[in-house]
Order: sequence, then C-alpha cells, then structure tokens
Amino acid sequence: MKKLILTLLGFLTVCHTSLTAQEVERIADIIYTKHDGVALTMDVFKPAKPNGAGVIKIISGGWKSNHKGINDGGWTKAGYTTFVVVHGSQPRFQVEEIVADLNRAVRFIRANAAKYGVDPMKLGVTGGSAGGHLSLMLATRGGAGDPKAADPVDRESSAVQAVACFYPPTDYLNWFEDGDNAVGIGKLAAYAGAFGPKSATPEGREALGRELSPLYWVHKEQPPVYIVHGDADPQVSHTQSMRFIKRCGEVGAKCEVLIRTGAGHGGWQEMSDDNARMAEWFDLQLLGKQPAKPFTYGTSSLPSTPVKR
Repeated sequence: MKKLILTLLGFLTVCHTSLTAQEVERIADIIYTKHDGVALTMDVFKPAKPNGAGVIKIISGGWKSNHKGINDGGWTKAGYTTFVVVHGSQPRFQVEEIVADLNRAVRFIRANAAKYGVDPMKLGVTGGSAGGHLSLMLATRGGAGDPKAADPVDRESSAVQAVACFYPPTDYLNWFEDGDNAVGIGKLAAYAGAFGPKSATPEGREALGRELSPLYWVHKEQPPVYIVHGDADPQVSHTQSMRFIKRCGEVGAKCEVLIRTGAGHGGWQEMSDDNARMAEWFDLQLLGKQPAKPFTYGTSSLPSTPVKR
C-alpha cells in the first residue's frame, strides 16, 4: 500500500509539473528581420494571466547570441509577456549592427503588440553584460521610426519604457579607470572583431567609444533604469554603473544602482532576489504598482554569496 501511495504521489507531481509548464505558451522562432543572408528570431512566452505589459529579454554575452537554453527568465510568473531576442553575433556582425538589430526587434514587437496582447507603450528590457549594454543603448538611443519607411515595422518607435539589467558596460573610453580606452584594445583586445575596422586607429576608437557608450547619450526623457553590479567584477568594472548613475543625476534621469559587495561577473546566490526586485521595478514603471519596499533612485549595496560549484 505504501509503495502504491508513493507511486500515486509521484504521478500527481508529474501531472502538476506538466500542467504548470502548459500555463505558459511559447511561440518559437519568430523572424523579426532578415539581412546579410541571415534570419534573426525571437521567442515569445505568453503567461496564463498576462498583465498587459511586455519584457524584452536580450540574449547576449560578449555580443554573441544563440538559441541554446532559451527560457522566459521567470518574467511570465509576474504576468509579463516575454520576448526573448536573439541578435546577429560578432565578429560577423559588429556592435553597431547588433544595436540596429535590437532597435528593429523593439519596432517589430511594438508593431505586433496587439497580436501578442501587450500595450505597445508598456515595454521593458533586460539583459546581462553585453545584453545590459544593449538594454541601455535602447534606453538612451531608442526613438522614433521613419514615417516614410516602406516597411511599416520601421515606422514604429524603438523606445522602451523601463530597463532593469545586470553589470552593463556604459563607457568604453574609461573602462576601469579614466582614459582606459577599451574599444577593441586593452582589456577588450579579444573583442577587436566586435568593433570592426574603425577601431584600428585612435580616432576611430574615440568615435566608436562615444557612439556605442550609453553614458554619452543619457538624457532626461529616457526610461527609468535599474542596475545590479558586483564590486569585484573582473570583466566589467562596477565603475561603469557608477559613472552611468552619476550622469543620470546630472541630467535628471531616473536611475537606481544596487552594488553587490564581493560579487563578480554573475554567479552569486542572491541573483534570484535581484530578479525579483527587477520585477518590482517593472511593476512600478510599467504598471504603476507600488512595491512594499520603495525604490530610492540612488545607490545602495547588499552583500553577496558565491554560488557553490
């Protein structure tokens, strides 16, 4: 009898897991643009109880993007229809082109907002590292489409309404310290291909550094930005986020930065807590839902615990 009961409990658990998984509808491999012989896609995850807003999750690490392990990032649990975007990867596609890909993705989502059940003016964006950089490029440079474009998608705006991201590069001209140019040289020499031939000269690096650094495009009307960054990050210095929030303060833009003390480039146990806080950020900025713990629009810090390997 005991064995039978355990078997039944196991069966019920499997059934519950299956039903839970079915609550989220996944629409895979939606083509949002084609260029240079490549079709770029996104997957859409629709929650059982959508809240009418969308979160754009950028798949990017070192400006490389692929379809392995695509998931909704947990945003559907909070009711967000989630658009998981894959972009063209470097070195075949350079960062300038990748930024254009992401602008196109937002325009596509906005043009098809009604189809996916989201308000076109309630779009948040998230990512980590290069995905964080691209999120901030949308925040600072996303904007109106071309009203004369032949493609109706390109007539739409690429502006987003909120950003929440992890350890984003914001200033390639001052990577760890003042004057520490990393446009395909120095600490980012391995990414020379991502910046392309323009980065071969000092003049080209200066121009690219300003073009591709969100810091130099910060403006008062940009969407509210929330950043989490470890102060022991060996790849993207936390000074990148500190520079960004300082600049936001200078122009009157809304920004909040949480520093995780002792944390590196990801890999701390409290990241799930940070994701939950980011969901509250989107709730506030997109839905007007006040969190139990108010946001300060300043800089704060919390400890971190390394993930055991």
